[in-house]
Amino acid sequence: MISVATWNINSARLRVGLIEKLLTEAAPDILCLQEIKCESHLFPAEALAALGYTHQAVSGQKGYHGVATVSRLPIREVTRHDWQANGEARHIGVEVLGKDVWIENVYVPAGGDVADREVNPKFGQKLDFLERMTRWAGSLDRPTLIVGDFNIAPLESDVWSHKQLLKVVSHTPIEVETLGRFQDAHGWVDLGRQHIPAPARYYSWWSYRNPGWQENDKGRRLDHMWASPDLARQTAAHRVLEDARSWEKPSDHVPLITEFDL
Repeated sequence: MISVATWNINSARLRVGLIEKLLTEAAPDILCLQEIKCESHLFPAEALAALGYTHQAVSGQKGYHGVATVSRLPIREVTRHDWQANGEARHIGVEVLGKDVWIENVYVPAGGDVADREVNPKFGQKLDFLERMTRWAGSLDRPTLIVGDFNIAPLESDVWSHKQLLKVVSHTPIEVETLGRFQDAHGWVDLGRQHIPAPARYYSWWSYRNPGWQENDKGRRLDHMWASPDLARQTAAHRVLEDARSWEKPSDHVPLITEFDL
């Protein structure tokens, strides 16, 4: 059994204590982090290595974005795709040595506030990022797990109000269609919805702007774990650690964990 977690931590240095809490209490074999918000040499590598996560692949940049994969199992960094086409640190891919599994850790751009590329270039960059990912996925020929903050909640039951969010970036029809083409390009299986089928409630993000996250529950499922079909058949369990949203000075995202019987 191997367990893999993904979490948009919203600053690894600020929340290193929360990362340590997750690694101590949930103890995934591999953790993929997004929005580490630091240069690679400032990532809290020693603190995580002290907990047994000695194998690390980090792609950081000053102040923004950044991804890192830390593991108790041997891994080898294999790729860093610039799907943003501007040098931002938004992807890192690793091979899990001896397991015939590749893990792609990605942080898709949020896309700004207006769902129109003509007036909001950030939205166009998001769609272009996904199209580049789609071309990459179409040529994949190995068992792959792609995880991270996709910044899209594709299903009606992935948001607190489908009707109210149809024109809100992250749930617009064009984003959902674009993500669908990415899914079709490799036949990705949405592991979250494989184990928690729609229309069951499933959120991974609650905005800081909405106080009382539990009472109001205005969540969205922005974080995902998708697998190649053969790898998806080897999953044993999947869970969402909602309690992490209540930890001290939390990220606005919560971790997802999938277990594989390899």
